[in-house]
Amino acid sequence: MDLPHHGYRATKPRARAAPPSADSVLFEDTSSAAPAMNSQGYYTPGYNMGPTNDMHGGTGVDSLFADPMANAAMMYGSSLASQGKDMVNKEISRYMSVNKLKYFFAVDTRYVLKKLMILMFPYTHQDWEVRYHRDTPLTPRQDVNAPDLYIPTMAFITYILLAGMALGIQKRFSPEVLGLCASTALVWVIIEVLVMLFSLYLLTVHSDLSTFDLIAYSGYKYVGMIFTMLCGLVFGSDGYYVGLAWSSCALMFFIVRSLKMKILPSLSSDSMGTGSSAKPQFRLYITVAAAVFQPVIIYWLTSHLIR
Repeated sequence: MDLPHHGYRATKPRARAAPPSADSVLFEDTSSAAPAMNSQGYYTPGYNMGPTNDMHGGTGVDSLFADPMANAAMMYGSSLASQGKDMVNKEISRYMSVNKLKYFFAVDTRYVLKKLMILMFPYTHQDWEVRYHRDTPLTPRQDVNAPDLYIPTMAFITYILLAGMALGIQKRFSPEVLGLCASTALVWVIIEVLVMLFSLYLLTVHSDLSTFDLIAYSGYKYVGMIFTMLCGLVFGSDGYYVGLAWSSCALMFFIVRSLKMKILPSLSSDSMGTGSSAKPQFRLYITVAAAVFQPVIIYWLTSHLIR
């Protein structure tokens, strides 16, 4: 009996595949082979499309450096960074010379020991003149009379540590109190330097004193403050006042003799000018006032630490 055709196509029965033998491989190693393609000409999903260097980043980095646009951008960024660095250094040099600052830290052990002896026993020192070489002052390591910033900086740090120890012995230590001591000592130096600069400018005193010189001479008081505090901690209140008297007299003598070589020698040169500069007695007043002011600051910054 003939059946009607409804569009179906007769198929041949497929032969059943033979079961795999024991020697056949269950999975085929395709790690090194090219990905297989199906009957429609597409790669089978899940296969690696090609060798990649994601773990090492070699291909991506090589392509980045090989790109001329990337190289141009990197060179432009480097030039901008160098220009910014030059601008920052130029702005800093306008207000503070790095080379000049290095001059005040050009010290050695021999200079430090001699300078400390002069600060504590200035009466035995004879030659107070600052030496020059081709109109340039010698460095502190070459001239003991040259001002430096190393001793004031180290003395300031030592004063803060000694103040913390004194407060700890009296069971009054706290970070706030120690910070107040440090900030107060620093502010007093800034005020003293500003007053000196304003006085020299107001009285039209022409001298070779720079701002760093004034900071150095003002910072030498920390040596006397350390000596005063040590006397007070070891010998009590009586030792404190004895140390205060000794350090005050020594520092005043040192300041007068040092500033005398900086301010007063220009009297003769100014007297030959137009007469617009300060009178000689005004310059002497500035020198003496700067010296007399030192014991007041020493007492103000150390008296509350010794009880």
